[in-house]
Amino acid sequence: MFEFDLFVIGGGSGGVRAARMAAEAGAKVALAEEYRLGGTCVIRGCVPKKLMVYASNFSHAFASSKGFGWVCGEARFEWKSFKEAKDREIARLEGIYGQLLQSSGVAVFKSRAVLDGAHAVHLSNGTRIGTRHILVATGGAPQIPSLPGSEYAISSNEVFKLEELPRSVLIVGGGYIACEFACILNGMGCRVVQFYRGPKILRGFDEEVREHLGEAIIRRGVDIQVETDVKEIQPRKSGYSVIAKDGRSFEFDRVMFATGRRPATDGLGLEEAGVRIGTRGEIEVDQYSQSTVPSIFAVGDVTNRVNLTPVAIREGAAFVETVFKGNPTPVDHKNIATAVFTQPELGTVGLTEEEGRKRGGVQIYATKFKPLSFAISGNEERSLMKLVVDSASRRVLGVHIVGESAAEMIQLAAVAVKMGATKEDFDRTVAVHPTAAEELVTFRDPVRAT
Repeated sequence: MFEFDLFVIGGGSGGVRAARMAAEAGAKVALAEEYRLGGTCVIRGCVPKKLMVYASNFSHAFASSKGFGWVCGEARFEWKSFKEAKDREIARLEGIYGQLLQSSGVAVFKSRAVLDGAHAVHLSNGTRIGTRHILVATGGAPQIPSLPGSEYAISSNEVFKLEELPRSVLIVGGGYIACEFACILNGMGCRVVQFYRGPKILRGFDEEVREHLGEAIIRRGVDIQVETDVKEIQPRKSGYSVIAKDGRSFEFDRVMFATGRRPATDGLGLEEAGVRIGTRGEIEVDQYSQSTVPSIFAVGDVTNRVNLTPVAIREGAAFVETVFKGNPTPVDHKNIATAVFTQPELGTVGLTEEEGRKRGGVQIYATKFKPLSFAISGNEERSLMKLVVDSASRRVLGVHIVGESAAEMIQLAAVAVKMGATKEDFDRTVAVHPTAAEELVTFRDPVRAT
């Protein structure tokens, strides 16, 4: 006999959703979380980061307000008061997660859990629990490369806990986390330098978007240095010396690495239980999130499929439909919209222009324009909007937006892309004027074709 029908390891978004849904479907469910309920997204990721984005945006708003007639005194950002408010909100959300699990009838163990074979887990207090199914939803963790002095650097986990805002910071990396925090800290008043070893930030995104956004971030004050990497970090009485691989030396109050994340599978007993682990430490699963051991499943970043919170939630729900409701439900990972909360924002869904060119037979519609919100502000920043369209079917295969409210716009554009909307469907949609979003439905002629 098993003590539970389902034991979930990990109290983040995917694990909590699966646990609640399984319990509501009549299963006896337990969940173990060794840190705090809410996982990366709520505690040290999406939510606190977005609060920091909002806070940092005010500096740009204050600067722009003068052109609209506002006379403002000297603005000063107080990290301590923001951090206290941010921490209160995160604690409130953590409490809600606990209440939701409790009201669903899920037994919660504030403990680390590791597998003991295919049908049992061991808690850190020594308790062994038998279970019919195991769901691993432990997420991922930041990676800091091994180099002299790397122990002095922080990751995106620690940036939320800083007691003081640094006057200067080096951010190493060119992905969305690195770019977001470069913009956040710049907006809060820090001197920010960003090292990226590649030729252009945001590898994997549309090339035109990468170039446009990189230039915009630089204009806002971030010193992006591409094809540059860290060789060594040396502590000083105040701050750190950073030696670049090309021999240059820099001084910073803080050094932050945002050089990728790795699935959190170490020490969980997965391989001992027979679960196949991939080259990056990910749990290999099929379309139903089932591992190579039939009773063990995994969702979210620990599988290294699409590492986004809404995807983990969708995978958790699909797991319950499959295992506990008898309705085999794979998760469709195609055409998932995403946003990068830089300043300006980036929103994207579907194919990039480069992917379209490899595919062949596409038309590119694109425009750059100064939004009305900047018209008399003195801000010369331009927005970019772009469609990738199939030449034969006329389906819109990709939408890319750089500019104010890009994240909000891409969510709705994603509905159209997912439904298979054509360029003519966009054309038949009457524009909302005056808005930036109207540019999406007023393209006339393609700028390029393949």
